[in-house]
This record gives sequence, C-alpha cells and structure tokens, in this order.
Amino acid sequence: MTFEFDRFPALDPFPRAGLAYGPTPLVPAPRLGEALGLSHLLLKRDDLHPLGAGGNKLRKLDFHLGAALAARADTVITFGAVQSNHARQTAAACARLGLRCELVLTAEVPRSGEAYEESGNIPLDLLFGARVHVCADEAESAATYREVLAEAVEDGRKAATIPVGGSNPLGVLGYVAATRELAGQLAHLGVERARIVAPHASGATAAGLALGSAVLGSLELDIACVSHPLAESEQTLAELVGGAAQLLGIDSPALDHVWLNDSTIGEGYGIPAPETWGALRLFGRTEGVVLDPVYTGKAAAALVEWVADGRFPLEETVVFVHTGGMPGLFGYAPEFTAAMRD
Repeated sequence: MTFEFDRFPALDPFPRAGLAYGPTPLVPAPRLGEALGLSHLLLKRDDLHPLGAGGNKLRKLDFHLGAALAARADTVITFGAVQSNHARQTAAACARLGLRCELVLTAEVPRSGEAYEESGNIPLDLLFGARVHVCADEAESAATYREVLAEAVEDGRKAATIPVGGSNPLGVLGYVAATRELAGQLAHLGVERARIVAPHASGATAAGLALGSAVLGSLELDIACVSHPLAESEQTLAELVGGAAQLLGIDSPALDHVWLNDSTIGEGYGIPAPETWGALRLFGRTEGVVLDPVYTGKAAAALVEWVADGRFPLEETVVFVHTGGMPGLFGYAPEFTAAMRD
C-alpha cells in the first residue's frame, strides 16, 4: 500500500501569506531510537522554520494571515496563555508582513515569578513589535479584546481576529498541507507506511494530520493530549476535521487510523510532570534536540510510555512531529535547571 497523492485536495483556492519556505527537515534519530527500542525513528523538525524561532503555528498562520491580507486587514488580534508559542509566532509573522499585532494573553496557567512572567516568549513578543495585553482571567481577556477591536475601528484600521492556537477549520489546512509534505518525504526515503506521533492542544495540528493522513492512506496517527482531557480532545478533533473537510469540499473521513491518549497530560495544560522533564533529558542527551515542557515534552513522554507498553512493532517507522516551543522553555528556568541536574 502506498500514499494516494492523486486524492489530495487542492489548497490553491485558499490565499497564503507566503510564510512557507520549503519542507522542514525529516531526520533520523538513531541514538534516541536505540534508547527507546525503535529501529526506524524519524523527527519531523517543524521547530526549524527560520521565522520567529520556528514552530507549528506558522503553518496555520500562512492560511490565517493569507486570508487577513486578502481582506486588506492591517491589524491582527489573537489570544493565548502568557507563554503562548502561537502569540510569539503571530507577532513574528506580522512583523514580516508589516501588520500591527495585538496579543491578548490570559494568565490561565497556575505559575508566577520572574522567569514565567518576563522571560521565554514574552520578550520575543515585544522584540517582534507586538502590543502585549496580559489579563488575569477570561473575563478580562474578553473585555480587553473588545477594547482593542473598538480602538482599531476608531483609528480606521481593519482588524482580523485569529483564534487561540490558530485552531479553526482554516488553520487545520496548515497541517493538511504538512501531511502531504511529510508523505512526500517518506516516499522519497522509500517508506510506504508509517506511524506519526504528535501533540494535541488547541487541536488544529492534530486535526490537519488526521485529515491529511485519512486522504493519503498508509499513515497511522497517535496523538498525545497535552492540554485537554481525552473526551474533550476527541470532540475537538472531530469538529475540526469535519469543518476543514467541509472547507475543502470533501467528505469528513472516519478517524479509525487515529488514536488519542491523555496519559501524560499530568495536572493540566502548562504544568510539567516528572516524566516530561525525563523526556526532555532523553531527547537532549541522545540527539541534541530541545523540547519544551508544555507540548513536545509531554508528547515525547507519551512516546516513551507507549514504546514501553509495546504499542509499536520494532520494525515500524515512527515519525515524531516536533512542533517547536523552545523559547517557552526558559519561562520554566528554575524548574528546568533543577530537573536537568538530576
């Protein structure tokens, strides 16, 4: 069985912002694979996009900001937690495109201190010229959004609003395209079947992988829930896949090839667990690869757990999707440093 590239839906009708620069690397991870007991482990390095310290949100923003430019917007408003990777990447993309960027950030993670509040993604948001609004809770964030939007109208600016994580059906298309890119890279290597491991938070990355792999065939998808519990994540995934399929004019597929698990979610979004730090050490000390403690660290912890449980046959090709997030690691500096000394 091989990839069915001829079935892939056309993405050309959707405006793009020109943020894509070429396929991100797909690289072997032999020392990590040996440590885990996997013969064929590959890393899809979406953390290596050259814009704004990289990350998965740039693929979604290519579509969101393409739509904003097509609508002649000059201001972009988006949302996230204080250490939001999406906010940082939006700020960088807006700087590249000459758009004003307003970031409405909510202190939803139970963390405080100088590292979390002043380091990590926050100085990068400012470096890229975004105006940063840190809000105590959802009510304050909603009020701030209304104020920012009203201010844009009063100034004669046209604003485009992007949801948390860029996660709506339009954002899903970024990882539909990424799945096609990945399948092409695998085919070039002579790999006809593979299993993808990736995180699920706001949902568009996982949904794009799910929809793209359903169309292409020959790809299984194991998803680690890093933000929301299993039932909620499954519902979000189904809704986003269905919405994106409707945008593309195709039938919403069955998701029999997709498996979700929340065993490494720990105490919740943005709260690392001991196994999270263990996964960071493992990736760092075998491959020199940096993960973050919010998304990729929990997905990596899931990979470690699932291998130990015997989920993957020894000869199976496994692709770990590295979605980025390294700047946010420094928001956890005291805990990070202590964990790396173990």
